[in-house]
Order: sequence, then C-alpha cells, then structure tokens
Amino acid sequence: MMNSIRIFLFLVLSSCVFSVFSAIEIYDFDTPEQEYTFKKLGKELRCPKCQNNNIADSNAGLAQDLRMKVYSLLKQNKNEDEIVGYMVARYGNFVTYDPPLTPSTLILWVGPFFVVLGGFSLLFFRSRAQKNKNVKVELSQQEKTRLASLFDENTEKNKENNG
Repeated sequence: MMNSIRIFLFLVLSSCVFSVFSAIEIYDFDTPEQEYTFKKLGKELRCPKCQNNNIADSNAGLAQDLRMKVYSLLKQNKNEDEIVGYMVARYGNFVTYDPPLTPSTLILWVGPFFVVLGGFSLLFFRSRAQKNKNVKVELSQQEKTRLASLFDENTEKNKENNG
C-alpha cells in the first residue's frame, strides 16, 4: 500500500517537473524597431492553419514556422511591406486580416452593401404592398346594427365591473 502511494506521488511530481521544460521561443533583435515590427506582424498575420488566430497567439507548427520566417526576414533587414508581400505571395490573401481590393475579393467588400440594400428594398416593397391591401369596406345596415349592439353590451359590462 505504501509503495503504491510513493509511486503515485512520484508520477504526479514528475509530470509537474516535465511541464517546466516546455519550449519558450526567445528572439534576439538588433533594434527595438525590429522587435516592434515583429510583434506588430505577429498580430496582423493570420495563421493559415488556424481559424481566426494570428501567428502570435497560435501554437500550431505552421504558426511557429511563420514566426520564425518573420524573424529571419527581419534579421535580413526586410521591411514590413516586404515581409507581408512574401507571406501573401506564399499563402495568399488569407494570411492578412485586411485583404486588398481585387476582383477575387470584390464580393467581400461590396457584398455586405448589397445585402443591406436588398433587405431595405424588401422591407420597403412589402410595406407598400401592405398599404395597397387596406381597402375600406362598407358594412351593411344589419352589420352596423349588430356592431352597435356588441359595443353597447361591452360598455355596460365595463361599467358594471368598474362601478
């Protein structure tokens, strides 16, 4: 019994110790501007493997490779536009959160406008159709008498309930 407790404690403690040895990425920059650009690009570039995660927040292997590539391009004194251009050329416009206006992305830019315009048009025409359906109908003398009697009955009941 005592041996099994010792083995259990050993396994628990060793699992805690091994978690300390997880990899931490450390980058050494020549200038503070390079470090700022690296952090900025890390937030602006999207991981192609992950959905809506930037490469700074993603733990995917591809995101780690992209961070390393951004770092190596910065060390080669490439500017921000050159690095973004390299990433777009390699992974497409998906890698940026702000795709440029091209024929293939035109639907992304003008699509919402047409959806809103279509919705308002539908509401406008439906409301116009509703107005056209409102036609005055004349009641016959018998219907008018019946309506007046119902109204009088309702008025008398309200007086009794309130009085």
